[in-house]
Amino acid sequence: MARAFWFRRDLRLQDNIALNRAIEGALQDGDARVFPMYALDASVFENLEGIRQHSLAASLEALDSDLGGTLEVVSAEDLDNLAQKFAAAVAAQGISIVHATRAFDPLGVREQNAIGLALRDHGSFLQLDDSYYVIPPGTVMKDDGSPYRVYTPFFKNWTQLAAARPAVMVQGGDFVKLATAELPKPSKSAPFRVVAGEKYALRTLSRFRKRALDRYDELRDRADLSGTSHLSHALAHGEIHPRTVLAQLSDSPAHTIFRKEIAWREFYADVLWHNPHTLTEYYDPKFARMRYDEGAIADERLKAWQQGRTGFPMVDAGMRQLLQTGWMHNRVRMIVASFLVKDLHLEWQLGAEWFERNLSDFDPASNAHGWQWTAGCGTDASPYFRIFNPISQGQKFDPTGDYVRRYVPELAHIQGAAVHEPWLLIDGLAHGYPAPIVDHSAERQESLARLAELKKP
Repeated sequence: MARAFWFRRDLRLQDNIALNRAIEGALQDGDARVFPMYALDASVFENLEGIRQHSLAASLEALDSDLGGTLEVVSAEDLDNLAQKFAAAVAAQGISIVHATRAFDPLGVREQNAIGLALRDHGSFLQLDDSYYVIPPGTVMKDDGSPYRVYTPFFKNWTQLAAARPAVMVQGGDFVKLATAELPKPSKSAPFRVVAGEKYALRTLSRFRKRALDRYDELRDRADLSGTSHLSHALAHGEIHPRTVLAQLSDSPAHTIFRKEIAWREFYADVLWHNPHTLTEYYDPKFARMRYDEGAIADERLKAWQQGRTGFPMVDAGMRQLLQTGWMHNRVRMIVASFLVKDLHLEWQLGAEWFERNLSDFDPASNAHGWQWTAGCGTDASPYFRIFNPISQGQKFDPTGDYVRRYVPELAHIQGAAVHEPWLLIDGLAHGYPAPIVDHSAERQESLARLAELKKP
């Protein structure tokens, strides 16, 4: 009796507990055959921006290569048809058990429920194991059994539980292809050739250890330096499991700070699991009552933000980095998010949607709750009155201006930190860079006034 393994956001072979369960089951059955599968909602894939299409396609191509060309991609135009088509393909091979990693985000749960029910109707069973996280969401709880709403105590408890070692792939499985379906082909262009996959993720981790890990606490906020891990794409696609990453860390100050970043990802997944509505709705509902701008001027400002044409160099560099690379430095993500919500007075969901369309490392929980943190409406949130100054943030985290000049060529002629205030120079805007679309000081006061309105009875 053969087994199937449904790859999801775990596009790797090593440290994949659910895959090990499939191989072990196949060996116990005396068959050893495992059919590797992937379910693709074609309509969702088509709606992705080019960089995200190419990112997923590159991940699947690398996985298929590691599997010896046996990955079967089942595709349909919507989830209901996809579930039926997936279950029918399984039933045609007489497969009774499909193994997969359990998802905890709302869309992932919806997908596994739809496919699980379709498999049941076709006489098969969906076995779910492990998660995309070190500790499955919903596990780390207070003594009274309630979920954590604040990161620091969550981290202390999570640390005590996060001791699992990476799992070595079980040997002896025989990966077999179901049919001859092709891997998905992007319909949109990407700004560069995406390199992805498990081997690349492990090389990225190795390079990070040599390049910046031991100084992570010093370098991580500098947008102009390569001080971050660049593992977010691999973690989002499951090309590497966070267990594998944690196994490389010591208790040094720099390593501890990096461990906390991994824990933030797990905290947000836990928050979303307990509050699935917060994928698109306010965690703190009172902020839904705040005055936000709408209309033609608001739409124009949103477009300027999306295109990196706000006239604030640090904001524009980040937004252009996103469009050019499918990634943005984490400190800059906070800067551009604060600018959208508190300088342009637009709702955080507009920014979250734009990030979802363009980020190659998109993670539903981290995206939604990262935005809510900056917007002041999430769990353990930055207070709303903490409003990032895009000029001083640039001066602090891009002190030589190299980051801005890299992504905003209209300002390449300006040397040093002066690039963060080009309007002060005679020739600062001479090469087509726009003047600021708003006055930050005035909009800061406006944001505080709108916050005060919420406190009125």
